[in-house]
Amino acid sequence: MDFPQFRKLEGAPNLYVIEGPKHVTEWQPMGDSKWVVHQHYASDYPRYQWVTELLQSKDPVRTLTAEAVERFLGERTAASADVAPGRMPWPRAQLSWREEAPVGPLTTFGAAAAAHCLAEVASDAHVRWALEDRGELPLMVLGGGSNVLMHRDWSGRMLHMNIRGIQKIADDGDAVEVVVGAGESWHTWVMQALDAGWNGLENLALIPGSVGASPMQNIGAYGVEVKDRFAWLEAIHRETGALERFDAERCAFGYRDSVFKQAEKEKWVIVRVAFQLQRSAPLNTHYGAIQAELESRGWDSGTTHRQVAKAVMSIRQSKLPDPAEIGNAGSFFKNPVVSKEAFELIQREHPDVAHYPAPGGKVKLAAGWLIDRAGWKGFRRGTCGVHDRQALVLVNHGGATGAEVWALALHIMDDVEAKYGVRLEAEVNQIGL
Repeated sequence: MDFPQFRKLEGAPNLYVIEGPKHVTEWQPMGDSKWVVHQHYASDYPRYQWVTELLQSKDPVRTLTAEAVERFLGERTAASADVAPGRMPWPRAQLSWREEAPVGPLTTFGAAAAAHCLAEVASDAHVRWALEDRGELPLMVLGGGSNVLMHRDWSGRMLHMNIRGIQKIADDGDAVEVVVGAGESWHTWVMQALDAGWNGLENLALIPGSVGASPMQNIGAYGVEVKDRFAWLEAIHRETGALERFDAERCAFGYRDSVFKQAEKEKWVIVRVAFQLQRSAPLNTHYGAIQAELESRGWDSGTTHRQVAKAVMSIRQSKLPDPAEIGNAGSFFKNPVVSKEAFELIQREHPDVAHYPAPGGKVKLAAGWLIDRAGWKGFRRGTCGVHDRQALVLVNHGGATGAEVWALALHIMDDVEAKYGVRLEAEVNQIGL
């Protein structure tokens, strides 16, 4: 079944836009000229049964066309609408495509490339319009562009995600649940959460990119991952237009991984993400150099969540280049996870190898350490190279193509494998490879 579906109560003005198997937006009349807008999510069986009956058009419900819904909606104005960021599904969006649009400036690597056509989407209605229009062309969704290397022009549709907004939906005095538009800047959201006293994301400060991309990649830093504070996300199916909710189990989070990079790859457009935060969230200061940074600032006693964020930002700024100054996508490679036996073989030859415990008795190696010890830190080849302060980061010194950066990455991967017996994997998404 394709969505949205449209229904009306027989003999009453109430209108329903069914956005997915469990999502309904209801327009309820108020007086003679106003609508009150309610958004429903079928979180239990009775509500799910109600949505099912709406879909089946059981009396006193009848099916409407999209044109009829627009006509009815135009007869009144909305008096109130407590809607999640970007969720207002109707009336239909009227967008336009930018033809042969340059997309290099929309990515932090800055490798020159263009999209055959590009649209800025700021709502679920915009997303559905873009999914339907020019449907014969391949589709790519671009958020903050911080985890993308464009190898060539994109010969299809590109959606630049711009759904904004932050909405607190639950608060028990300590724990809060907050839903955030997929187009919000990740770092801006983290800082706004801290301003509001909603803690738990401070270790992830200054990570570039958008909120919508954060669960897809299960971003993480300094002992914290998005999955640790994740509540749910909502996404629109590319083929049916159905809006569905994914909890943590359905997301199948892994190390820099999720179902959206595996079984459900290129099937969904993430439109908003909800987080579970706490005013009394425990501090996590024992990973990496955070504790040393706090002590150097005299903050080792009575440390606050904002101080942890400032320490993380200081560490990141000391090691990682600013994409506004030099093109990069942050950490280019994943930290490899190896068996205990494989680690012991490496440690026998390299006793000082940097490593951390990993689930299942495995060991996580520091990719930056491997690349650095292999002699690549600060290496430059033409217009691209390896950052001189962080070997995990490949940089565009100006004018580098995606193919040139990837050729350097392959050379590094081959060399590390030859020296340590470990094959690195790219963390950055390769587009057009």
